[in-house]
Amino acid sequence: MARYHRRPATREEVLDAEAGYPYSDLIAPTGLLLLARKGLAVLGCAGMRVRPDAIGEVTRVFVESAARGKGLGRLLMEELERTSREMGIRTLRLDTRTDLIEARGLYASLGFVEGDAHNSDPYANHWFRKDLA
Repeated sequence: MARYHRRPATREEVLDAEAGYPYSDLIAPTGLLLLARKGLAVLGCAGMRVRPDAIGEVTRVFVESAARGKGLGRLLMEELERTSREMGIRTLRLDTRTDLIEARGLYASLGFVEGDAHNSDPYANHWFRKDLA
């Protein structure tokens, strides 16, 4: 994490956050994880967990700093949405932090609408939802 509440995250904070966010379920049929690569280098990712009632919970959206501003986050999110529809997901939801201004702008531009909290994640300040129907 290069930015964490307007400062770099410490190694301890990163390890603590990772421990609280498992990822072993980000494979079909319980989810998916998309990777954007250039050669062997991973430039970005986006994941989705299948939740009850055909809800997909978007997670692990990240683009390396050197690859930002080139539309990679948008491509990942559009592919995540397409694949989620194929999996029968009817609604996507996600959460993010206040300091991730670009991410919030991306989600809004993709049709996500900010609303009430759908979890109690201590790192979340904004909650978004998008109906895929």
